[in-house]
Amino acid sequence: MLKYSNDPNLPQLLKDFLQNIYIVKNKSTLTVEEYCLDNKLFLKFLKKEKGLVPADTTIEDIDISDVDLPFLKEVTLNDAYIFLSYCKSERKNDSASRARKVASIRAFFKYLSVQQKLLDENPMEELETPKKKKAKPKYLTLDESLRLLNCVEGKYKERDFCILVLFLNCGLRLSELVSINYRDIRDNNTLYITGKGNKERTVYLNQACIDAVKNYMAVRPVDGVIDKDALFLSSRLKRISPKTVQHIVYENLEKAGLEGRGLSTHKLRHTAATLMYQYGNVDVLVLKDILGHENLGTTEIYTHIVDEQLKKASESNPLANVKQGLPDDPE
Repeated sequence: MLKYSNDPNLPQLLKDFLQNIYIVKNKSTLTVEEYCLDNKLFLKFLKKEKGLVPADTTIEDIDISDVDLPFLKEVTLNDAYIFLSYCKSERKNDSASRARKVASIRAFFKYLSVQQKLLDENPMEELETPKKKKAKPKYLTLDESLRLLNCVEGKYKERDFCILVLFLNCGLRLSELVSINYRDIRDNNTLYITGKGNKERTVYLNQACIDAVKNYMAVRPVDGVIDKDALFLSSRLKRISPKTVQHIVYENLEKAGLEGRGLSTHKLRHTAATLMYQYGNVDVLVLKDILGHENLGTTEIYTHIVDEQLKKASESNPLANVKQGLPDDPE
């Protein structure tokens, strides 16, 4: 059941929309929750902006259960831009966060106008997405990756080492790693992954991954396990949580002297992709499938990283600034 299915503070039309994108559009529960939160905030903002609640009411305390079709028919494109301005100036949302809100709002109003035909026209059809800053992903070099792996120790060293090895070799997302069941690892040394948007893919495990999983399974608890199918278990014998995995990564980054650079579990995914492209001569289309990207453009950023490295290597050549001498004066 969806997290917000029985929320009495949600208008029925929004609930219907969320159910539609979950069942018909096959969006992940995380995406549905994000669309819900974004549209909830938008509707709350509209009620406050239009003076339908006392002026001193905080936006979090605004009830939107009474939002109905007549209310939504009055929403304009300009309302959306005022909301996005509020998100930028008051809530300090960056362009990526505002772009997600645009996607959520557009999807909701497209559902109302195109799919359900409840609106004569879609007021959000021309709603533009804020330009996102193209930042190069942070990642570890090969030497730094080895340093990280070599510092793993402690009571759960086999588990923690296996987690880091899978991140660095397979380019998994955090949500994908914690959701792995041990039966997802097949006899042919492949790993079955259900990724973003419920998309399925197969990841081939190299020898480092095979050995790490084997060593961990040899010490993985059996008695008293609550989530019996989960590959990675917490100290409480439950499926390991994303927060615990993040702590494991941060702790080992600090041990390796790699803290303070904004590195994270997702940066280990960037590292895997960069190393595969840089050292493995992996075609960008193959890399797209390995990472489970929907669009090639998302994958191509790793080619830009390597191109930049090649450029810097060329510029660092001690002969980079040599110029041909001027011809001797004939006089």
